[in-house]
Amino acid sequence: MKVEQREKNGVIILDIQGEIDLYNAPEIKEVMQRCIDAKQFKIVVNLEKVSYIDSSGIGALISGFSTLKKYEGGLKLVNVYASVKKVFELTKLTSFFEIYESEDEAITNFA
Repeated sequence: MKVEQREKNGVIILDIQGEIDLYNAPEIKEVMQRCIDAKQFKIVVNLEKVSYIDSSGIGALISGFSTLKKYEGGLKLVNVYASVKKVFELTKLTSFFEIYESEDEAITNFA
């Protein structure tokens, strides 16, 4: 798994590539924590190049979301496709997370 970080209009975008599982989910939590430590509380996670996510990956996203909410920030997901989308649907997390089709749409929806 690879995580690249960039900024657009004051929002941090995390481009994740590969599989998110038990072994690398802690890395996602660490990256989000570094953003929080730097007082960057608006994060968009781009899952376009993620081929697989397990419960550990979902847990890392939920943890990041919960922490960001404490700081009146937020976590939005974009480009959730195929098997990854299926996991979100089966776990009923499509109503928990804000999922957008495009980066710009997600960024615009930060209050």
